Amino acid sequence: MPYANNQGIRIHYQVQGDGPPLILHHGITQTWEDWQEKSYTKALSRDYQLILLDARGHGASDKPHDPAAYALPLRVGDVTAVLDDLNIRQAHFFGYSMGGWIGFGMAKYAPERLHSLIIGGAHPYEESMQPFREPMSKGMEGLVSFAEAMFGQWLTPAGKTRLMSNDIEALMALAQDRDSIEDVLPTMTMPCLLFTGETDFRYAEIQECAKHMPKVTFVSFPECDHFAAMAKSDLVLPHITKFLEAVNQS
Repeated sequence: MPYANNQGIRIHYQVQGDGPPLILHHGITQTWEDWQEKSYTKALSRDYQLILLDARGHGASDKPHDPAAYALPLRVGDVTAVLDDLNIRQAHFFGYSMGGWIGFGMAKYAPERLHSLIIGGAHPYEESMQPFREPMSKGMEGLVSFAEAMFGQWLTPAGKTRLMSNDIEALMALAQDRDSIEDVLPTMTMPCLLFTGETDFRYAEIQECAKHMPKVTFVSFPECDHFAAMAKSDLVLPHITKFLEAVNQS
């Protein structure tokens, strides 16, 4: 398996397809395989070189237990380390939930590495992660119960198996409260696509931050919560492909 190294932390990644490079960054408790399960890789690998990484603390990447190891600049460094390992100067970036938050981090700490930015289910404002830490504090049983309640029908048997392979101590360490980086919004001059489900618990903040982004396309999906807005790839993908085609032609 290919790995990049960021200050001693190994980051696992996979590459699929050919074309302009496009990073796919998953959300908390997930792995690169979630993109595959939800059919994103099948659709996007026809036209793009997909770079699918496991975030630190997840999948086949290293899982430090020190909360300081999950500072946002370090997580951005994981992405740039993968790009450096592949000798790629600049790429499109698509992140969902935690991956979208790291996308805002890319815009703040490594904007020169971005060709465009696609963010779903995330905002750059401060946020308490206590609702995630609380069930994790009860061990794997607590995490699974929380995931079953939150993901509902979108938690597949394979997804549950991946969930149960997580390192609880690493998840507790990475689920730290997030400081605001909203000062990045007016500086985001790269083309951006921002999307959310209209019943997402972050909807109001996502809608608000779109007002402060210079080159943003904002899309919302009726009757979709935080998880459905990623799981329903048939709704999301047409907007992504249209956006990327326009960026590539500009």
